[in-house]
Amino acid sequence: MIFPRQKSVQPATNAWWQAPTTSKSSKGSLALIALLAGSLGGFLGINAGGGSPFRDVNLVSSTSTIERAPDSVAGIAQRVLPSVVSINTSTVNGGGSGSGFVIDSSGYILTNNHVISDAVLSGGKIQVTLNDGSSYTGKVIGRDASFDLAVLKIEATGLKALQFGDSDKIAVGDAVIAIGSPLGLSGTVTTGIISAKDRAVTTGDSATESSFINALQTDAAINPGNSGGPLVDATGAVIGINSAIASLGSSWQAGSIGLGFAIPINQGRKIADQLIKYGVATYPIVGISLDSNYTGVGAQISKSGNGILPGSPAQKAGLKGGDIIIEIDGKKINTPEELVVSVRSKNVGDRVTLVFMRDGAKKSVTLDLIAAKK
Repeated sequence: MIFPRQKSVQPATNAWWQAPTTSKSSKGSLALIALLAGSLGGFLGINAGGGSPFRDVNLVSSTSTIERAPDSVAGIAQRVLPSVVSINTSTVNGGGSGSGFVIDSSGYILTNNHVISDAVLSGGKIQVTLNDGSSYTGKVIGRDASFDLAVLKIEATGLKALQFGDSDKIAVGDAVIAIGSPLGLSGTVTTGIISAKDRAVTTGDSATESSFINALQTDAAINPGNSGGPLVDATGAVIGINSAIASLGSSWQAGSIGLGFAIPINQGRKIADQLIKYGVATYPIVGISLDSNYTGVGAQISKSGNGILPGSPAQKAGLKGGDIIIEIDGKKINTPEELVVSVRSKNVGDRVTLVFMRDGAKKSVTLDLIAAKK
C-alpha cells in the first residue's frame, strides 16, 4: 500500500507520412496514390478559376450554449472545485504535495496526516493554495496518525465549505468523483464507482505513525498528490477522504490501477471535530494486543504478558491470551487488521459483542469500549 502524496509507448513504424519499403505491390499502391492526388489536383485547378461551385457556399457558425445539468459530472465539479485546495510542504530534505478541502468557511481545511507529517516533524512549512490561485500559510490545528487525518487553518474567511454526506449510506456501485492535485496538477477531476466497502487498509510512513482505515474502495483514478482530497457522491456531498492506492509491488508502478481507498467521511468528521475542539483525537479500544505472527482465520490475542491490558474491558470480560476473535457484532473477522479497523470505527462507550474461540470451543462476551490513552 502506498500513499498518493506526489509507461512508454512504442512509436508507430510506417506512419502514413513515411514511405514504406517498396516492393512490386507497394509500387502499385504508390502509383495509385499519386494518380488520385494528381486527379484531385487537376479537379481543384479547374475549379479554382471562374465559375467555381464553391464560391456560393456559406459557412454557418453556431452561437448556442451548452447547458450542463447540476447533477452532471461537470455541474458537480463546478460546485465542488472552489472548496478543494492544493497543499505543498517544504522541509530541509525536500518537500511534498497533497490535497485537502474546506470544511468550515472560516478557513479550516481537512487533509491526510501523511501529507503534512514530515513538515510538522522537521519544522518545515505548509502552503495551502485555493482553487482561485491565492496562497496561505497553513497552521496545524491537530493531527492524528491513527486515522491519518489532520486539520489545518488558514487566515481566510468567506470560503465555500463542502457539504458532508453520509458514508454509511453509500452503496457498492454508486457513482463517485475524486478531486485533488495528482502529481501537482491542481483541480483534477476523475470519476468512478464505489467498488467495495469496509476494506481493512493499513497505511503509514513508519512504524510509529501507522494508520488503520475501514476504507471505501473506488476505481476512480487516484494518484500521488490526491491524498487528502474529497471523494464526493452524485449530489456533490463529500463521502470520503482519498488516502491511499494499492501497489503491485513493482518498481515502475506508482500510479492508479483502479484500486484507491478513502477514509469514510463519517469517521473523518468525528475526528475533525475532536481535532478542532481539543487539538487531539482519541479512538476506542478493547484493551488487548494481537499476535501479528498468527496466520489462521481471525485475530489471536497475544499470549505474552501484555496480551491483556490490566483493568481493561477485555480483562473484565474474561478474555485471555491465545483467544482467537472471529466476530464483532456479527461481522466476521478474518485478520487482525479487520478487528482493529472494526473497533476503531466505533465510538468510545459503545457496547460490542465479541465471538471468540478458546480450546476449540466458541464463546462470546459483551463489553464497553474505552478511550485509548494518548
